[in-house]
Amino acid sequence: MRPLERWFLARWRADTLGHLPVDSRILEVGAGTGLNFRFYPHGAHGVASELSCEMLKIASDKAKPDGLELVQSDAELLPFKDASFEAAFATLVFCSVPSPATAFAELRRVVTPGGTIVFLEHVRPPGILGPVFDLLSFFTTRVFADHFNRRTADCVRASGLKVLKVDQRFLGIFNLIVCSV
Repeated sequence: MRPLERWFLARWRADTLGHLPVDSRILEVGAGTGLNFRFYPHGAHGVASELSCEMLKIASDKAKPDGLELVQSDAELLPFKDASFEAAFATLVFCSVPSPATAFAELRRVVTPGGTIVFLEHVRPPGILGPVFDLLSFFTTRVFADHFNRRTADCVRASGLKVLKVDQRFLGIFNLIVCSV
C-alpha cells in the first residue's frame, strides 16, 4: 500500500476528510494504523474505531488530534449512543465489512440527523472492468475477505443515507461518497 499512498491515496484521504465539518465530534470507522490522523479537520475530536487490536496498537504510537480516543469496535455493532457524533467517515473499509448494510445502519444511528458521513472506497467499476472485478472478487473474498466488486454507493443509498455526491476516481475503481443522515 505504501506506493499507492505516495502516488494518490494520501491526497484522496485528505480530500475525503476535507468534507467533514471543523470543530466537530467525528467517528472514524476502520481507523487501521492511523493513516488518516494527519488529515483530520481543525478542532475535530471524537473516536477512531478499529476492529483489530494489533492495528490499534500501531495507531496509538502515531500523532493524533487532541481529544481523539482510540476504541476497539466492530463497524456492525458500534458501542455508542444514538446521535453521538456530528460526522463519520471510513476509508477503504467497507470492502471487508461482512454486512455493509448493518454497518451503514449503525452509522445512521450514531450520527446526528443532518450530519455528514463520507466514504472513500474501492468498488466495482463500470464498463468492461466490472466483470474483471467480479472475477477478482471470487478469489479475494476467499483469500483476504476483501470484496473487490461491491457497489458501495448503491448500498449506501439502500441503507437510507442521502447520497449527496459520488466522485468516481481512477476509472471508477475508487469512489468518494458524501452523504447526510
